Amino acid sequence: MIKEIIKTIEEGQNFLITSHIKLDGDALGSELALYLVLKDMGKRAVIYNQDETPDHYRFLPAAENIVHELADVKQFDAAFVLDCSELERIGDKAGEICKANKLINIDHHISNNGFSPLKLWDGRASSTGELIFRLFEEMSRKMNKDICTNLYAAILTDTGGFRYSNTSKNTLWAASRLVENGADPQWISENIYESDSPAKIRLLKKTLETLFLDFENRVGSLVVTQSAMRETGASYEHTEGLVDIPRSVKGISISILYTQMENDYFKLSLRSKDKVDVEKIAKKFGGGGHMNAAACRIKGDIETVKMEILRGIKETR
Repeated sequence: MIKEIIKTIEEGQNFLITSHIKLDGDALGSELALYLVLKDMGKRAVIYNQDETPDHYRFLPAAENIVHELADVKQFDAAFVLDCSELERIGDKAGEICKANKLINIDHHISNNGFSPLKLWDGRASSTGELIFRLFEEMSRKMNKDICTNLYAAILTDTGGFRYSNTSKNTLWAASRLVENGADPQWISENIYESDSPAKIRLLKKTLETLFLDFENRVGSLVVTQSAMRETGASYEHTEGLVDIPRSVKGISISILYTQMENDYFKLSLRSKDKVDVEKIAKKFGGGGHMNAAACRIKGDIETVKMEILRGIKETR
């Protein structure tokens, strides 16, 4: 399959690159790295994302070239859908993008539903960034500092700073190659993890008041409400990383962040330690992800949503 993707790249001239809503480091780093390689090859490439780029990822090389208006997809020889297990995760333009001349999915989520027959998928890979790195290696492409910076950021964020169980020897080897070719680990980490806005710190302070422990202190959770975001001047992008706070407590095996959405839903981000499989839990509610990191959405007030997910955890244990 990877050779067919390479052939499509070599034969094509115009490419669309996109990823999921609620952008994270893996999505953005992967998009930007692929964009830069295509440009280096003399191709025309456009990155379209429905959502704006979060502030702490705007330092990534070429991030200023991302657009949020989508032209006629028929002009593109192929559309790359990165870090998406389902086409719908692109957002409102999914129906248009699926009509592209050729659709290529590069993804690492074990919940991938196989929406594209042409794909580079590996559920054991740490990140889509690691798969993009694998693609470039197969293409024998020389990766400059900007490309390596983007791929390192992609891998770094989806492994939780190389702390999660998805960090393999292949992951660390890829990261070492990226550093060897110009990625600066300290500079990248400082931009991502040490550049929080005052609004995020205010939201963190308010959210910590909601910390709750269930199942004899084995499940920890935090709640972010719409009112908390309004009061602190925060936005959805400022919730990134909050789910890791309960996970850092000794004895916690599952961490949950409940984020209230605008349509009577709560988005649930789940993290786990050791062999606890939160992907199975998320799947019960139409979500997915990985064994130690998954997400889903449940409709209802916070008490109802908590009861449902805790019941799901009990049934899965």
